[in-house]
Amino acid sequence: MTFGLECANALVSESFRIGGVVPRVLHVLQLMYLMLPAYLANMAPPFTRFWPGWNRPISRRWLGDHKTVVGFCAGLVVALVVTFVQSKVSWSGGLLPYAEWPLIGLALGLGAMAGDSIKSLLKRLNGIPPGRPWIPMDQLDFVAGSLLLITPFARLTWLDIAIILLVSLVGDITVNHLSYALGIRNTKW
Repeated sequence: MTFGLECANALVSESFRIGGVVPRVLHVLQLMYLMLPAYLANMAPPFTRFWPGWNRPISRRWLGDHKTVVGFCAGLVVALVVTFVQSKVSWSGGLLPYAEWPLIGLALGLGAMAGDSIKSLLKRLNGIPPGRPWIPMDQLDFVAGSLLLITPFARLTWLDIAIILLVSLVGDITVNHLSYALGIRNTKW
């Protein structure tokens, strides 16, 4: 046990000594900035339950009643708008070629919505009802879809992907619990 702690402490100490804390924190912020359109796209669909008009389920049988056409489209639109805004912000720390913002926004939005939809399909196929937790898939579905589709635009290392997955897992659980407490979502997951 002591040996494992010593190894972990040495690894952490070495990583902080190599580049310092500030550049590492900045890089994590760059990764979150990169994923911001996907994060916000994933948050958009629950708000469409307040939509007064037509909001048909994509497929009751395969995805459940809560995956709707309007929700899917809202996620795409939000990702496109956020990516457009990012393209207008002159921040040298961006990790994507924001001159190609329509393709990047579409990739992040479609990846987030498709990842969430595929996870819902897998839940149905495994007999897991809508609203029941399926950790960590409930938290990482949209992230995996987005990462897959932005691969042509972003040069991410395996460590970058691991950081994105870890921050996304913790962040998604936190946001979903807060949304449930505020009455925006019907479930914590």
